[in-house]
Amino acid sequence: MPESQKSKTLIIIVGPTAIGKTVLAIEVARHFNTEIISADSRQFFKEMEIGTAKPNTNELAAVKHHFINSHSVEELFSTGDFEIEALKIIGQIFVNHDVAIMVGGSGLYINAVINGLDEMPEIDLEIRAKLNKQFEEEGLDAIQTQLKSYDPEYFDKVDQNNPQRMIRGLEVFLSTGKKLSSMLSATKKERPFQIIKIGLNTDRAKLYDRINQRVDDMVNQGLLEEVKSLVQYRKYNALNTVGYSELFDYLDEKASFADAVSSIKQNTRRFAKRQLTWFRRDEEITWFEPDEVEKVIELIDKNI
Repeated sequence: MPESQKSKTLIIIVGPTAIGKTVLAIEVARHFNTEIISADSRQFFKEMEIGTAKPNTNELAAVKHHFINSHSVEELFSTGDFEIEALKIIGQIFVNHDVAIMVGGSGLYINAVINGLDEMPEIDLEIRAKLNKQFEEEGLDAIQTQLKSYDPEYFDKVDQNNPQRMIRGLEVFLSTGKKLSSMLSATKKERPFQIIKIGLNTDRAKLYDRINQRVDDMVNQGLLEEVKSLVQYRKYNALNTVGYSELFDYLDEKASFADAVSSIKQNTRRFAKRQLTWFRRDEEITWFEPDEVEKVIELIDKNI
């Protein structure tokens, strides 16, 4: 990116799911008259609407958003792809604006934009094929157990219900003898713009109430119908995620509807906990309650 971007600022808004990141991002984007880049690895997919809690029509109309409905579940879209495409869009926003907003709860994607990804090692394709076969025959538990023993740091960091992420961590270790976690943080690329990091959180009981309420809202909006309409895509990794896999279990008659909804709430709460563990390690994040919009804008104004 050109030198001229030294005076530009990327504001990053992070936090657990259901905390209110979208609402805050829109307020901040309107204040600075700029655009929003979504760093939510599920909102990329146009087929998944209700279960990913995308910004609604009014929110999308209020501020220009990037990476919402930008890809299909049938496409492979990696963290590395996101790094390249997001930096390109940030550069385009900076042509006409001094500030850009990035918002989301996907730590790996945000980290790729802030610090860059290391060159990933060559993977032994036989090992990958073996692990995929093992996953099909023995299920995700077998993969999780191995990864947890070889690379507990990576295991704790990422979505443990995501087979692709679990297999990725394991294949890197088995191919190279090195932990993927040690590669992810080894080098930091310098970006030619300032970065301000804002985190949203609240006390656990309040957060869990918000999560439970959001799941109830999704169910009322027709989440089950959405999942039924996506049965043909269920083999794709994007669908192997909270809110979808539990309802596939219901459709497979492995769980009652009430139990499936209860599992979505429980798995979302666990996911929120892992998101917070990831983000709390970053000492550059300034934390706020979800309703402290004025304070957030004040802090940004002071630092720009």
